[in-house]
Amino acid sequence: MAEGFDKARGKAVELLNLVLEEHRQMAELTGEDGPLGDMEPSERARAQRLTLTTLRNMGRADAMLKPLLRKPPPPAVHNVLRMAIVELLENGAPAHGVVNNAVAILRRNRKTQHLTGLANAVLRKASDMTPEDWAALPMQKMPGWLRGRLESTYGRAGVEAMEAAHAKGAPLDLTAKGGNGAELAEASGGQLLPTGSVRLSGPVQVSALPGYGEGEWWVQDAAAAIPAKLLNAQPGERVLDMCAAPGGKTMQMAAAGASVTALDISEHRLARLEENLARTELEAKIVVADALTWQPDEPFDAILLDAPCSATGTIRRHPDLPYVRTGKDIKPLFALQAQMLDHALEILKPGGRLVFCTCSLLPEEGENQLKNALDRHAGLHVTPITAPWVEDGWRDELGGLRLRPDMWGETGGMDGFYIAVLQKSA
Repeated sequence: MAEGFDKARGKAVELLNLVLEEHRQMAELTGEDGPLGDMEPSERARAQRLTLTTLRNMGRADAMLKPLLRKPPPPAVHNVLRMAIVELLENGAPAHGVVNNAVAILRRNRKTQHLTGLANAVLRKASDMTPEDWAALPMQKMPGWLRGRLESTYGRAGVEAMEAAHAKGAPLDLTAKGGNGAELAEASGGQLLPTGSVRLSGPVQVSALPGYGEGEWWVQDAAAAIPAKLLNAQPGERVLDMCAAPGGKTMQMAAAGASVTALDISEHRLARLEENLARTELEAKIVVADALTWQPDEPFDAILLDAPCSATGTIRRHPDLPYVRTGKDIKPLFALQAQMLDHALEILKPGGRLVFCTCSLLPEEGENQLKNALDRHAGLHVTPITAPWVEDGWRDELGGLRLRPDMWGETGGMDGFYIAVLQKSA
């Protein structure tokens, strides 16, 4: 092994190259068969943290590097420098170790060996920068295809507030199996949020938290837990989680005593749900099928449709998404969401209720979908959302909820979502 080489840092650069140059998603790179598969859990987690923190601060890193470089270096070198800058100025890591490791990474690759001197000189200069210099640089901007769409909806100030939330990342939120968030907050040392979720701050080893082995809770962003709360599944009701994986909403409804069918097209992703059901000792019927064509034996009392979408509401926890998605990629999703909504209504019994949601910031995947569905279905009505924890500014004029990453900013934000509760005429 080369002197000074740190495997976690090397793997983090490898992940950066795959995300930025090959447009691969982190979710598909961090499994057992990915680049991190042969690493110890603690080192794997460190490599992931380095990668995500670099992606969240790419704009700042590039702004810091620009005056120190005559021209942009090759991508493999640029990504090493970006990560090193972020380690130095965002993480406050000691300069000696960061610079030596950056040089060691470049030295291991024949195509970048000749640029170790450049990297050493650039990073030595960068290490003289102050935290104030770093803080003064602009936040990471969303890509143009997304920023333009969002500015037309939320205005420049709204987009900048969301970008500031993205830069902070996302804390860890838990959902209590029995619904007793206060008890879970006390046991875990977390903060009880108004919706009942529990929020933990700082680095957390999930499997080491109290109650993990006993299945007393599961990880679920506070915003992602809201749709199932609003569906309010009752004991004995036949309920469908229409795009179920990874399964947090399925477990919420199963814990409420409903008879839940978890439907998803991905057998691989449903395997994770089965593991969580076993850990929490909850039951649901697992169905691997295409939600557009699957037909149940009889209509459901209630359906939760968390439709496939651009996932632009989750950038705070998935900063790789802007680099692997384009405006062209997401357009087919708009029609798919409408088709899924229509099919959900077909398999919902008369008088039944449906919660439609997407983890998207785009009106095409939220407000517009609701408006168009109401135009297509004369017997469909929006149920007013009256939960006491719904804050001013969350509701839109149609009766749905528009959640943004900058909401709850003082406590760590939330994923962006659009949620509507609908009722089919009897």
